[in-house]
Amino acid sequence: MPFADELISRHTAQNLTRAIRAAAPDADLTALRAAARQIDPLPLRQRADLLRDALLADLPGDYAALAGSVRAARDRAPHFTGWLIWPVTGAVATRAVQQGDAASFDDAMELLASLTGRLSSEFAIRTLLRHDLDRALATIVGDWTESADADIRRLASEGTRPYLPWSVRVPQILASPGVTVPVLDALYRDESEYVRRSVANHLNDLSRDHPELVVATARRWLDYPDATTQRLVRHGLRTLVKRGHPGALELLGFPPAVLDVEGPRLDRDVVPFGGSVRFTASIRNAGDAPTRLAIDYIVHHRKANGGRTGKTFKLTTRTLAPGERVEVTREHSFKPITTRRYYPGPHAISVQVNGVESDRAEFELAAPDTP
Repeated sequence: MPFADELISRHTAQNLTRAIRAAAPDADLTALRAAARQIDPLPLRQRADLLRDALLADLPGDYAALAGSVRAARDRAPHFTGWLIWPVTGAVATRAVQQGDAASFDDAMELLASLTGRLSSEFAIRTLLRHDLDRALATIVGDWTESADADIRRLASEGTRPYLPWSVRVPQILASPGVTVPVLDALYRDESEYVRRSVANHLNDLSRDHPELVVATARRWLDYPDATTQRLVRHGLRTLVKRGHPGALELLGFPPAVLDVEGPRLDRDVVPFGGSVRFTASIRNAGDAPTRLAIDYIVHHRKANGGRTGKTFKLTTRTLAPGERVEVTREHSFKPITTRRYYPGPHAISVQVNGVESDRAEFELAAPDTP
């Protein structure tokens, strides 16, 4: 499997050049050919931007001329698909905004929708959202969410996510709580799992800044559910559950509980660098009614500056009768991984049950090569 940066490669640039040559045989594609030689050292989004700018340079003129060439490539070039579509849709959106008129904007929305099945137009749509959010949302809510094409319905949700990975932010969305909720309301019961997954991820994005809005939205959906709504809501509230948000937990059936928690108890006080630590905790329902529990654990990692940051990991869910006790255990590895850097020194582990954190068990992560 290629690294993310390699998704847009020199080969991608060469395929794009061939596709544009087939659509615009008289165009001088000097910038695209040069971009193919410059692409290797760049990260993924910069690669997309490089090819976007090269395409704009090689196809000068107004928006209509560029859109005509793109449609010709779409209709004539069989290899006009895959990751080369990202810079193409980026060029379409950029030229439409530069043109500045409503007709070009609306045509760009239509063209991006027609291309999204070849590779999602979710990154390019951000340019149009930043330029005129209200006009874009009118098309997205009025047309795209009702499309017969699942790729276009997903684009409606994915392209408007507040924190879409690899994309530029849309300040107007971040500054307007709830502005994208009508998109999600139209799609949360979509027939396609592909679309519903995007809705859940969008809801999870919103929870970063607006947890109460997200819980209220999820509660409305659960008042009128179908067979897939509970699962979608559970996925959309995952960050709030990890944070121990009481409203999200209660909505998913994990109410406040009266508990006795013993532990966690660790099997060692010093963990070798790259090694692991095993912990055990005991949880008893001290209330007078059965209670459903979401049991997680938090590793409090040491940071470079000596402070700590907690990361929550799922453990299990259980229902306990009054007086019933459950013992949970887990081995947590500190084997080096690409997504986290470990710093030797004081760490801790705690257990979180229905959003309430236990006492912390302290341990030391040894430095590399320490016996």
